[in-house]
Amino acid sequence: MATRSVLPFGPQHPVLPEPVHLDLVVEDERVIEAIPQIGFVHRGLEKLVGKRDFNQFVYVAERTCGICSVGHGWGYVSATEKLLGLEMPRRVEYLRTILEELSRVHSHLLWLGLLADAFGFESLFNHCWRLRETVLDIFQKTCGGRIILSIMIVGGMAHDIEDSVLKEVCEKLDSIKRDYHEIVETMLNDTSVKSRLCGVGYISFEDALELSMVGPFAKGSGVEHDMRTTGYSAYGDLEHFEPIISTECDCYARCKVRCAEVYQAIDIIKELVSKMPHDGIGGKPKAKVVPEGQSHVLIEQPRGEAFYYVRGKGTKYLDRFRLRTPTSQNLGGLVKALQGVDLADVPMIILTIDPCISCTER
Repeated sequence: MATRSVLPFGPQHPVLPEPVHLDLVVEDERVIEAIPQIGFVHRGLEKLVGKRDFNQFVYVAERTCGICSVGHGWGYVSATEKLLGLEMPRRVEYLRTILEELSRVHSHLLWLGLLADAFGFESLFNHCWRLRETVLDIFQKTCGGRIILSIMIVGGMAHDIEDSVLKEVCEKLDSIKRDYHEIVETMLNDTSVKSRLCGVGYISFEDALELSMVGPFAKGSGVEHDMRTTGYSAYGDLEHFEPIISTECDCYARCKVRCAEVYQAIDIIKELVSKMPHDGIGGKPKAKVVPEGQSHVLIEQPRGEAFYYVRGKGTKYLDRFRLRTPTSQNLGGLVKALQGVDLADVPMIILTIDPCISCTER
C-alpha cells in the first residue's frame, strides 16, 4: 500500500519568488491534494483608505504589487473618477493603456525569466531579464520611476509624455521584439522544456469555467475571457483585438499564451501611439470630497481580470476600497492543477500559473 504523508511546500522555496505555503498530501511521489495557506505578508492596504484622502491613496493602491503597480493605480483612479463623475481626455486613456501594455510586457518577461531559471536555463533567464531592463528604462524615461511610476492621478496624468518620446519607445520595442523572438523560439521548441510542460497540470475547459479562472491561466484552457474585449479605455479604438487562447489545457499551453501576449502588447502600443489624440492630460479634480455612493471597474491585468471597488461617504476619505486580484480567482485552479501530479512537477505547475501573492495579500 502507498504511504500517505503531508509535505510542506513553501513559503520559502527556490522556485517561489513570493511566499506561498502549500500542504501537499502525497502518496509516495504523487500529489493527492494541495491545501493552500496564505497570509504571510498581509499589510492591510485596504484599511489605509480611511487614513489617506482619495488623492493620496493612489500611491497606496499602486504599491499593492511592484509588478502590477500600473494596473492597480489605474484601477483605483478609474473607479474613483467614475464615482466623481469625471470624464477623461482621450489622450489620458491612451497613455494609461500604453503604460498598462508596457507593464504586461514587463510582467511576462519577468515570468519567462523565472521559468527558465527553474529549468536551470541560466542563459535564457539572463536574456529575458536583459530585455525586461529595457522596459524598465522606458518607464524611467517616460514616468520617472522604474517600478512604482506614480504618474496616474485622480483626474488625469501627473505629467504628459511627449510624442517624440513615444516614437522612441516604439523603436525600442521593435528591438525588443527581434531579440524576444529568438528567446521564445528557443524556449518553446526545446525538447527538455516540452518534456517538463506538455501534458502536465491539465485543467479542462469545463473545469476552468467552473472554477472562474482568469488570465493566461484560463486562456491556456481555451477560455476566451479578456476584459480588453469590452473596449474600456483606449482598447475600444483598436482596429482588431482578440484574446490569445490555447486549447491544450496544460502548462505548455499557458506558456504559449503568455509568450504570444508580449507580441500582442507591443502591437497594441504601436497602434495607439500612431493614433494618439492631443486633447490634454486632465489634472486634479476641483472636488475636495468624494460624494456618497459607490462604483467599480474591471481591468485586464497581466495575470487576468482585476476588480476595483470604491465607496464614498461625503468626505475626503473613501469609506471603502476593495480589490479582487487575478491570483485570488486562480487559487481554485491551482489546487485543481496539482491534484494527481508527480511531486517533481509541482514547481513547474505553480510557475506556469504565476501566482502573485503580494497582490493577493493586500
